[in-house]
Amino acid sequence: MDSTLIKALQFIVALAFLVTIHEFGHYIFARIFGIKVDKFYMFFNPRFSLLRYNPRTNRVGLLVRQGEAEDGSQDRPMFSFKVGKPHPAPEINTNTSWRDTIYGIGWVPLGGYCAINGMIDETNQELSGDPQPWEFRTKAAWKRLLVMAGGVLFNFLLAIIIYAGIAAHWGEKYIPLEAATEGFDFVPAAQEIGFRNGDIPLIADGVKLDASTGDYMLKIVEAKSVKVLRDGRDTVEIAIPSDFIFRVNEEKGLMAYRVPVVIDRLVPGEPAAKAGLLEGDRILAVDSVATPTFTELTPALLERAGREALISVRRADGSEAVIPATVSEYGKLGFQLRPITEIYPTVTIDYGVLGSIPKGIEIGTRTLSNYVGSMKHVFSKQGAESLGGFGTIANMFPGGWNWLSFWEITAFLSVALAFMNIIPIPGLDGGHIMFLLWEAVTRRQVPLKVMVVAQYIGMGFLLLLLLYANGNDIFRAFLK
Repeated sequence: MDSTLIKALQFIVALAFLVTIHEFGHYIFARIFGIKVDKFYMFFNPRFSLLRYNPRTNRVGLLVRQGEAEDGSQDRPMFSFKVGKPHPAPEINTNTSWRDTIYGIGWVPLGGYCAINGMIDETNQELSGDPQPWEFRTKAAWKRLLVMAGGVLFNFLLAIIIYAGIAAHWGEKYIPLEAATEGFDFVPAAQEIGFRNGDIPLIADGVKLDASTGDYMLKIVEAKSVKVLRDGRDTVEIAIPSDFIFRVNEEKGLMAYRVPVVIDRLVPGEPAAKAGLLEGDRILAVDSVATPTFTELTPALLERAGREALISVRRADGSEAVIPATVSEYGKLGFQLRPITEIYPTVTIDYGVLGSIPKGIEIGTRTLSNYVGSMKHVFSKQGAESLGGFGTIANMFPGGWNWLSFWEITAFLSVALAFMNIIPIPGLDGGHIMFLLWEAVTRRQVPLKVMVVAQYIGMGFLLLLLLYANGNDIFRAFLK
Protein backbone atom coordinates (compact mmCIF):
# COMPACT_ATOMS: atom_id res chain seq x y z
CA MET A 1 0.00 0.00 0.00
CA ASP A 2 1.22 3.49 -0.83
CA SER A 3 2.81 5.31 2.11
CA THR A 4 0.49 8.31 1.65
CA LEU A 5 -2.56 6.06 1.92
CA ILE A 6 -1.14 4.42 5.04
CA LYS A 7 -0.61 7.85 6.63
CA ALA A 8 -4.14 8.90 5.68
CA LEU A 9 -5.59 5.68 7.08
CA GLN A 10 -3.75 6.09 10.38
CA PHE A 11 -4.91 9.70 10.59
CA ILE A 12 -8.56 8.79 9.99
CA VAL A 13 -8.47 5.92 12.50
CA ALA A 14 -6.82 8.10 15.14
CA LEU A 15 -9.18 11.03 14.51
CA ALA A 16 -12.27 8.81 14.68
CA PHE A 17 -11.04 7.30 17.96
CA LEU A 18 -10.16 10.66 19.53
CA VAL A 19 -13.36 12.44 18.48
CA THR A 20 -15.52 9.53 19.66
CA ILE A 21 -13.85 9.58 23.08
CA HIS A 22 -14.18 13.38 23.21
CA GLU A 23 -17.89 13.33 22.42
CA PHE A 24 -18.42 10.41 24.79
CA GLY A 25 -17.05 12.64 27.56
CA HIS A 26 -19.89 15.10 26.86
CA TYR A 27 -22.38 12.24 26.52
CA ILE A 28 -21.56 10.47 29.78
CA PHE A 29 -21.80 13.62 31.90
CA ALA A 30 -25.06 14.58 30.19
CA ARG A 31 -26.45 11.14 30.99
CA ILE A 32 -25.24 11.34 34.61
CA PHE A 33 -27.16 14.60 35.08
CA GLY A 34 -30.31 13.40 33.32
CA ILE A 35 -29.88 15.47 30.16
CA LYS A 36 -31.32 14.09 26.95
CA VAL A 37 -28.86 13.53 24.11
CA ASP A 38 -30.56 13.64 20.72
CA LYS A 39 -27.74 12.30 18.54
CA PHE A 40 -24.32 10.76 18.96
CA TYR A 41 -22.35 10.60 15.70
CA MET A 42 -18.90 9.51 14.69
CA PHE A 43 -18.00 11.64 11.65
CA PHE A 44 -20.25 14.31 10.17
CA ASN A 45 -23.36 13.37 8.21
CA PRO A 46 -24.49 16.18 5.88
CA ARG A 47 -27.41 14.94 3.73
CA PHE A 48 -27.00 11.27 4.65
CA SER A 49 -25.46 8.78 7.09
CA LEU A 50 -23.57 5.59 6.42
CA LEU A 51 -25.26 4.00 9.42
CA ARG A 52 -28.00 5.06 11.84
CA TYR A 53 -29.39 3.18 14.84
CA ASN A 54 -32.60 4.22 16.62
CA PRO A 55 -32.90 2.33 19.94
CA ARG A 56 -36.59 3.23 20.25
CA THR A 57 -37.45 1.33 17.08
CA ASN A 58 -34.43 -0.99 17.40
CA ARG A 59 -33.85 -0.53 13.69
CA VAL A 60 -30.49 -0.11 11.97
CA GLY A 61 -30.42 1.82 8.71
CA LEU A 62 -27.63 1.78 6.15
CA LEU A 63 -27.00 4.65 3.71
CA VAL A 64 -29.68 6.75 5.36
CA ARG A 65 -30.85 9.90 3.62
CA GLN A 66 -31.66 12.68 6.09
CA GLY A 67 -35.33 13.31 6.86
CA GLU A 68 -37.02 16.23 8.53
CA ALA A 69 -38.26 14.79 11.81
CA GLU A 70 -35.99 15.07 14.82
CA ASP A 71 -36.69 11.47 15.83
CA GLY A 72 -35.49 10.26 12.45
CA SER A 73 -38.91 8.90 11.50
CA GLN A 74 -38.71 10.46 8.05
CA ASP A 75 -35.17 9.33 7.34
CA ARG A 76 -35.04 7.08 4.30
CA PRO A 77 -32.53 4.23 4.51
CA MET A 78 -31.44 2.31 1.46
CA PHE A 79 -31.28 -0.82 3.63
CA SER A 80 -32.64 -1.39 7.12
CA PHE A 81 -33.21 -4.24 9.57
CA LYS A 82 -34.40 -4.77 13.12
CA VAL A 83 -32.10 -5.92 15.91
CA GLY A 84 -34.76 -6.54 18.57
CA LYS A 85 -38.14 -5.46 19.86
CA PRO A 86 -39.12 -1.77 19.69
CA HIS A 87 -38.99 0.25 22.93
CA PRO A 88 -41.25 3.27 22.32
CA ALA A 89 -40.90 6.24 24.64
CA PRO A 90 -43.60 6.51 27.32
CA GLU A 91 -46.27 9.18 26.83
CA ILE A 92 -45.12 10.95 29.97
CA ASN A 93 -41.35 10.80 29.94
CA THR A 94 -39.51 12.74 32.62
CA ASN A 95 -36.52 10.40 32.85
CA THR A 96 -33.87 10.23 30.15
CA SER A 97 -32.51 7.02 28.71
CA TRP A 98 -29.75 5.95 26.38
CA ARG A 99 -32.59 4.93 24.06
CA ASP A 100 -33.47 8.61 23.56
CA THR A 101 -30.31 9.00 21.47
CA ILE A 102 -29.94 8.21 17.79
CA TYR A 103 -26.48 6.77 17.14
CA GLY A 104 -24.78 6.93 13.77
CA ILE A 105 -21.73 7.07 11.55
CA GLY A 106 -21.42 9.89 9.05
CA TRP A 107 -19.48 9.94 5.81
CA VAL A 108 -17.18 12.95 6.36
CA PRO A 109 -14.28 11.59 8.49
CA LEU A 110 -13.21 14.94 9.94
CA GLY A 111 -14.89 14.92 13.33
CA GLY A 112 -18.13 13.99 15.05
CA TYR A 113 -20.72 15.44 17.38
CA CYS A 114 -22.96 14.89 20.38
CA ALA A 115 -26.25 16.83 20.05
CA ILE A 116 -27.35 17.70 23.58
CA ASN A 117 -30.99 18.68 24.02
CA GLY A 118 -31.58 22.30 25.05
CA MET A 119 -28.10 23.57 24.22
CA ILE A 120 -26.82 26.19 21.78
CA ASP A 121 -24.00 24.62 19.76
CA GLU A 122 -22.94 23.83 16.20
CA THR A 123 -25.91 21.42 15.83
CA ASN A 124 -28.55 23.77 17.24
CA GLN A 125 -28.65 27.56 16.92
CA GLU A 126 -32.04 28.23 18.51
CA LEU A 127 -34.16 27.03 21.41
CA SER A 128 -37.96 26.96 21.32
CA GLY A 129 -40.74 26.01 23.68
CA ASP A 130 -40.80 26.00 27.44
CA PRO A 131 -37.67 24.71 29.20
CA GLN A 132 -37.98 21.03 30.12
CA PRO A 133 -36.35 19.21 33.05
CA TRP A 134 -34.29 17.00 30.71
CA GLU A 135 -32.78 19.94 28.82
CA PHE A 136 -29.24 21.22 29.19
CA ARG A 137 -30.42 24.79 29.79
CA THR A 138 -32.43 23.85 32.91
CA LYS A 139 -29.54 22.26 34.80
CA ALA A 140 -27.41 23.96 37.42
CA ALA A 141 -24.38 25.86 36.11
CA TRP A 142 -21.89 23.45 37.69
CA LYS A 143 -23.56 20.49 35.98
CA ARG A 144 -23.48 22.23 32.61
CA LEU A 145 -19.84 23.11 33.24
CA LEU A 146 -18.96 19.45 33.80
CA VAL A 147 -20.87 18.42 30.67
CA MET A 148 -18.89 20.91 28.59
CA ALA A 149 -15.56 20.01 30.23
CA GLY A 150 -16.22 16.28 29.79
CA GLY A 151 -14.75 16.09 26.28
CA VAL A 152 -11.53 17.83 27.26
CA LEU A 153 -11.23 15.74 30.43
CA PHE A 154 -11.75 12.47 28.57
CA ASN A 155 -9.18 13.38 25.91
CA PHE A 156 -6.56 14.15 28.52
CA LEU A 157 -7.35 10.99 30.48
CA LEU A 158 -7.17 9.02 27.22
CA ALA A 159 -3.68 10.39 26.55
CA ILE A 160 -2.56 9.32 30.04
CA ILE A 161 -4.05 5.84 29.52
CA ILE A 162 -2.31 5.47 26.14
CA TYR A 163 1.04 6.62 27.55
CA ALA A 164 0.60 4.22 30.48
CA GLY A 165 -0.23 1.42 28.04
CA ILE A 166 2.89 2.17 26.01
CA ALA A 167 5.00 2.09 29.18
CA ALA A 168 3.40 -1.21 30.27
CA HIS A 169 3.70 -2.95 26.90
CA TRP A 170 6.89 -1.57 25.38
CA GLY A 171 8.62 -0.20 28.45
CA GLU A 172 11.20 2.47 27.85
CA LYS A 173 14.43 2.13 25.93
CA TYR A 174 16.79 5.00 25.23
CA ILE A 175 20.43 5.79 24.61
CA PRO A 176 21.86 8.49 26.94
CA LEU A 177 23.12 11.38 24.84
CA GLU A 178 26.64 11.20 26.26
CA ALA A 179 26.77 7.44 25.51
CA ALA A 180 26.49 8.10 21.76
CA THR A 181 30.24 8.47 21.29
CA GLU A 182 29.94 9.22 17.56
CA GLY A 183 27.50 12.03 18.29
CA PHE A 184 24.62 13.14 16.09
CA ASP A 185 23.92 14.17 12.52
CA PHE A 186 22.23 17.56 12.26
CA VAL A 187 19.91 18.98 9.61
CA PRO A 188 21.29 21.82 7.43
CA ALA A 189 19.37 24.47 9.41
CA ALA A 190 21.18 23.38 12.58
CA GLN A 191 24.58 23.32 10.85
CA GLU A 192 23.98 26.87 9.63
CA ILE A 193 23.88 28.18 13.20
CA GLY A 194 26.96 26.27 14.36
CA PHE A 195 26.16 22.62 15.01
CA ARG A 196 28.47 20.07 13.41
CA ASN A 197 27.87 16.41 12.65
CA GLY A 198 29.36 14.48 15.53
CA ASP A 199 28.43 17.03 18.21
CA ILE A 200 26.78 15.71 21.40
CA PRO A 201 24.31 18.21 22.94
CA LEU A 202 24.75 18.30 26.71
CA ILE A 203 23.15 21.42 28.19
CA ALA A 204 20.34 23.78 27.10
CA ASP A 205 20.06 27.09 28.95
CA GLY A 206 22.01 25.70 31.87
CA VAL A 207 19.89 22.55 32.24
CA LYS A 208 21.36 19.12 31.50
CA LEU A 209 19.64 17.41 28.59
CA ASP A 210 18.12 14.02 29.35
CA ALA A 211 17.25 11.55 26.58
CA SER A 212 14.85 9.70 28.89
CA THR A 213 12.31 12.54 28.85
CA GLY A 214 11.77 12.42 25.09
CA ASP A 215 11.53 16.20 24.80
CA TYR A 216 15.23 17.03 24.70
CA MET A 217 15.09 18.18 21.07
CA LEU A 218 12.26 20.59 21.90
CA LYS A 219 14.39 22.00 24.73
CA ILE A 220 17.26 22.52 22.27
CA VAL A 221 15.23 24.39 19.62
CA GLU A 222 13.54 26.59 22.25
CA ALA A 223 16.74 27.38 24.17
CA LYS A 224 18.79 30.56 23.91
CA SER A 225 22.07 28.65 23.97
CA VAL A 226 23.18 25.03 23.87
CA LYS A 227 26.48 23.51 24.95
CA VAL A 228 27.79 20.56 22.94
CA LEU A 229 30.71 18.19 23.26
CA ARG A 230 32.80 18.35 20.08
CA ASP A 231 35.43 15.83 18.99
CA GLY A 232 35.04 14.09 22.34
CA ARG A 233 36.98 16.74 24.25
CA ASP A 234 35.93 20.37 23.60
CA THR A 235 32.80 22.04 24.96
CA VAL A 236 31.34 24.55 22.53
CA GLU A 237 28.44 26.93 23.19
CA ILE A 238 26.04 27.59 20.32
CA ALA A 239 23.63 30.54 20.28
CA ILE A 240 20.11 29.58 19.19
CA PRO A 241 18.22 32.23 17.15
CA SER A 242 14.61 32.96 18.08
CA ASP A 243 13.26 31.61 14.78
CA PHE A 244 15.26 28.37 14.93
CA ILE A 245 12.18 26.25 15.72
CA PHE A 246 10.57 27.33 12.44
CA ARG A 247 13.70 26.55 10.40
CA VAL A 248 13.82 23.08 11.95
CA ASN A 249 10.11 22.48 11.35
CA GLU A 250 10.63 23.03 7.63
CA GLU A 251 13.22 20.23 7.65
CA LYS A 252 11.01 17.93 9.77
CA GLY A 253 13.60 17.27 12.44
CA LEU A 254 16.72 18.43 14.21
CA MET A 255 19.18 15.59 14.63
CA ALA A 256 19.63 11.83 14.64
CA TYR A 257 22.04 9.43 16.30
CA ARG A 258 25.06 8.67 14.12
CA VAL A 259 25.21 4.92 13.47
CA PRO A 260 28.65 3.24 13.59
CA VAL A 261 29.13 0.83 10.68
CA VAL A 262 29.12 -2.58 12.35
CA ILE A 263 28.24 -5.57 10.21
CA ASP A 264 25.37 -7.48 11.78
CA ARG A 265 24.64 -9.95 9.00
CA LEU A 266 26.30 -10.71 5.67
CA VAL A 267 24.26 -11.28 2.53
CA PRO A 268 25.51 -14.50 0.88
CA GLY A 269 27.08 -13.96 -2.55
CA GLU A 270 27.41 -10.19 -2.12
CA PRO A 271 30.78 -8.30 -2.20
CA ALA A 272 31.27 -8.18 1.58
CA ALA A 273 30.87 -11.94 2.00
CA LYS A 274 33.05 -12.70 -1.04
CA ALA A 275 35.82 -10.40 0.18
CA GLY A 276 36.02 -12.05 3.60
CA LEU A 277 34.41 -9.42 5.81
CA LEU A 278 32.97 -10.93 8.99
CA GLU A 279 29.88 -10.35 11.07
CA GLY A 280 30.90 -8.06 13.94
CA ASP A 281 33.47 -6.16 11.84
CA ARG A 282 33.35 -2.39 12.18
CA ILE A 283 34.22 -0.54 8.97
CA LEU A 284 36.62 2.31 9.74
CA ALA A 285 37.59 3.57 6.28
CA VAL A 286 37.18 3.06 2.54
CA ASP A 287 40.44 3.71 0.62
CA SER A 288 41.75 5.71 3.59
CA VAL A 289 38.58 7.86 3.67
CA ALA A 290 37.39 7.68 7.28
CA THR A 291 33.87 6.25 7.65
CA PRO A 292 33.15 6.37 11.38
CA THR A 293 29.40 6.18 10.71
CA PHE A 294 26.94 5.20 8.00
CA THR A 295 26.66 8.89 7.07
CA GLU A 296 30.22 8.86 5.65
CA LEU A 297 30.12 5.27 4.36
CA THR A 298 27.31 5.77 1.87
CA PRO A 299 28.93 8.51 -0.28
CA ALA A 300 32.34 6.79 -0.05
CA LEU A 301 30.92 3.59 -1.54
CA LEU A 302 28.89 5.42 -4.18
CA GLU A 303 32.06 7.12 -5.44
CA ARG A 304 33.62 3.67 -5.90
CA ALA A 305 30.61 1.89 -7.39
CA GLY A 306 31.71 -0.96 -9.67
CA ARG A 307 35.37 -0.69 -8.56
CA GLU A 308 37.61 -2.35 -6.04
CA ALA A 309 38.22 -0.52 -2.76
CA LEU A 310 40.30 -1.18 0.33
CA ILE A 311 38.02 -1.64 3.36
CA SER A 312 39.66 -0.97 6.72
CA VAL A 313 37.94 -2.83 9.56
CA ARG A 314 38.30 -3.47 13.27
CA ARG A 315 37.52 -7.06 14.15
CA ALA A 316 35.47 -8.20 17.14
CA ASP A 317 38.70 -9.28 18.89
CA GLY A 318 40.15 -5.76 18.54
CA SER A 319 42.55 -6.52 15.68
CA GLU A 320 42.47 -4.45 12.50
CA ALA A 321 42.65 -5.51 8.86
CA VAL A 322 42.52 -4.00 5.37
CA ILE A 323 40.45 -6.09 2.95
CA PRO A 324 40.01 -5.47 -0.80
CA ALA A 325 36.38 -5.67 -1.93
CA THR A 326 34.60 -4.86 -5.18
CA VAL A 327 31.77 -2.43 -4.57
CA SER A 328 28.55 -3.24 -6.44
CA GLU A 329 27.37 -0.99 -9.27
CA TYR A 330 24.78 0.40 -6.83
CA GLY A 331 27.42 1.40 -4.29
CA LYS A 332 26.70 -1.50 -1.91
CA LEU A 333 28.78 -4.12 -0.14
CA GLY A 334 25.87 -6.34 0.84
CA PHE A 335 25.37 -6.48 4.60
CA GLN A 336 22.91 -5.45 7.28
CA LEU A 337 23.82 -2.85 9.89
CA ARG A 338 23.85 -3.79 13.55
CA PRO A 339 21.04 -1.92 15.38
CA ILE A 340 22.25 1.16 17.20
CA THR A 341 20.76 -0.16 20.46
CA GLU A 342 23.20 -3.08 20.27
CA ILE A 343 26.19 -0.77 19.77
CA TYR A 344 25.75 2.04 22.29
CA PRO A 345 24.95 1.43 25.97
CA THR A 346 21.18 1.40 26.20
CA VAL A 347 18.98 1.99 29.23
CA THR A 348 15.95 -0.30 29.35
CA ILE A 349 13.12 0.16 31.87
CA ASP A 350 10.24 -2.30 32.31
CA TYR A 351 7.42 -0.58 34.20
CA GLY A 352 4.79 -3.28 34.52
CA VAL A 353 1.11 -2.45 35.00
CA LEU A 354 1.37 -0.60 38.31
CA GLY A 355 4.55 1.28 37.41
CA SER A 356 3.07 2.38 34.09
CA ILE A 357 0.32 4.47 35.71
CA PRO A 358 2.55 7.17 37.27
CA LYS A 359 4.68 7.08 34.12
CA GLY A 360 1.60 7.72 31.98
CA ILE A 361 0.62 10.65 34.20
CA GLU A 362 4.17 12.03 34.03
CA ILE A 363 4.36 11.85 30.23
CA GLY A 364 0.82 13.20 29.78
CA THR A 365 1.36 16.24 31.99
CA ARG A 366 4.78 16.93 30.46
CA THR A 367 3.37 16.69 26.94
CA LEU A 368 0.57 19.10 27.84
CA SER A 369 3.03 21.53 29.44
CA ASN A 370 5.32 21.44 26.39
CA TYR A 371 2.38 21.89 24.01
CA VAL A 372 1.02 24.86 25.93
CA GLY A 373 4.51 26.39 26.04
CA SER A 374 4.95 25.98 22.29
CA MET A 375 1.73 27.89 21.57
CA LYS A 376 3.57 31.19 22.03
CA HIS A 377 5.21 30.62 18.65
CA VAL A 378 1.82 30.62 16.89
CA PHE A 379 1.42 34.35 17.49
CA SER A 380 4.47 35.27 15.42
CA LYS A 381 4.58 35.70 11.65
CA GLN A 382 6.62 32.53 11.19
CA GLY A 383 4.28 30.67 13.53
CA ALA A 384 1.21 31.66 11.53
CA GLU A 385 2.94 30.59 8.31
CA SER A 386 3.85 27.23 9.85
CA LEU A 387 0.27 26.36 10.82
CA GLY A 388 -0.91 23.20 9.13
CA GLY A 389 -4.18 21.39 8.62
CA PHE A 390 -5.19 17.80 8.09
CA GLY A 391 -2.29 17.12 5.72
CA THR A 392 0.26 18.25 8.30
CA ILE A 393 -1.32 16.07 10.97
CA ALA A 394 -1.46 13.04 8.65
CA ASN A 395 2.23 13.51 7.82
CA MET A 396 3.08 13.04 11.49
CA PHE A 397 2.34 9.33 11.06
CA PRO A 398 4.99 7.02 9.55
CA GLY A 399 4.70 5.74 5.98
CA GLY A 400 4.41 2.16 7.26
CA TRP A 401 2.10 0.91 9.98
CA ASN A 402 3.89 0.88 13.32
CA TRP A 403 1.78 0.39 16.43
CA LEU A 404 4.19 2.12 18.80
CA SER A 405 4.39 5.22 16.60
CA PHE A 406 0.63 5.15 16.02
CA TRP A 407 -0.17 5.18 19.72
CA GLU A 408 2.49 7.77 20.56
CA ILE A 409 1.14 10.17 17.93
CA THR A 410 -2.47 9.44 18.87
CA ALA A 411 -1.71 10.23 22.53
CA PHE A 412 -0.04 13.49 21.52
CA LEU A 413 -3.01 14.44 19.33
CA SER A 414 -5.35 13.66 22.22
CA VAL A 415 -3.44 16.14 24.38
CA ALA A 416 -3.52 18.71 21.57
CA LEU A 417 -7.27 18.18 21.02
CA ALA A 418 -7.92 18.63 24.75
CA PHE A 419 -6.00 21.91 24.88
CA MET A 420 -7.38 23.34 21.64
CA ASN A 421 -10.94 22.68 22.80
CA ILE A 422 -10.43 24.45 26.12
CA ILE A 423 -9.47 27.75 24.40
CA PRO A 424 -12.27 30.24 25.20
CA ILE A 425 -13.57 30.72 21.66
CA PRO A 426 -17.33 30.42 21.03
CA GLY A 427 -17.87 27.28 19.01
CA LEU A 428 -15.35 25.35 21.10
CA ASP A 429 -15.95 23.77 24.50
CA GLY A 430 -13.88 26.56 26.01
CA GLY A 431 -16.37 29.14 24.72
CA HIS A 432 -19.25 27.41 26.50
CA ILE A 433 -17.14 27.08 29.65
CA MET A 434 -16.35 30.81 29.48
CA PHE A 435 -20.07 31.67 29.44
CA LEU A 436 -20.76 29.23 32.29
CA LEU A 437 -17.99 30.72 34.41
CA TRP A 438 -19.48 34.17 33.79
CA GLU A 439 -22.83 32.83 34.97
CA ALA A 440 -21.28 31.25 38.07
CA VAL A 441 -19.59 34.53 39.02
CA THR A 442 -22.42 36.97 38.20
CA ARG A 443 -25.35 34.64 39.03
CA ARG A 444 -26.88 35.64 35.68
CA GLN A 445 -27.12 33.62 32.50
CA VAL A 446 -25.67 35.08 29.33
CA PRO A 447 -28.62 36.23 27.17
CA LEU A 448 -29.64 33.71 24.54
CA LYS A 449 -29.22 36.20 21.70
CA VAL A 450 -25.67 36.95 22.82
CA MET A 451 -24.82 33.24 22.87
CA VAL A 452 -26.28 32.69 19.40
CA VAL A 453 -24.37 35.63 17.90
CA ALA A 454 -21.17 34.57 19.67
CA GLN A 455 -21.64 31.03 18.35
CA TYR A 456 -21.94 32.31 14.78
CA ILE A 457 -18.86 34.51 15.17
CA GLY A 458 -16.86 31.71 16.76
CA MET A 459 -17.83 29.18 14.11
CA GLY A 460 -16.97 31.69 11.39
CA PHE A 461 -13.55 32.29 12.93
CA LEU A 462 -12.89 28.57 13.28
CA LEU A 463 -13.92 27.98 9.67
CA LEU A 464 -11.52 30.68 8.46
CA LEU A 465 -8.76 29.21 10.61
CA LEU A 466 -9.46 25.77 9.18
CA LEU A 467 -9.33 27.09 5.62
CA TYR A 468 -6.11 29.00 6.35
CA ALA A 469 -4.35 26.01 7.95
CA ASN A 470 -5.32 23.63 5.15
CA GLY A 471 -4.47 26.31 2.60
CA ASN A 472 -0.96 26.36 4.05
CA ASP A 473 -0.78 22.59 3.46
CA ILE A 474 -1.80 23.03 -0.18
CA PHE A 475 0.67 25.87 -0.67
CA ARG A 476 3.57 23.88 0.81
CA ALA A 477 2.63 20.75 -1.16
CA PHE A 478 2.19 22.27 -4.60
CA LEU A 479 3.49 25.81 -4.76
CA LYS A 480 6.49 26.11 -2.44
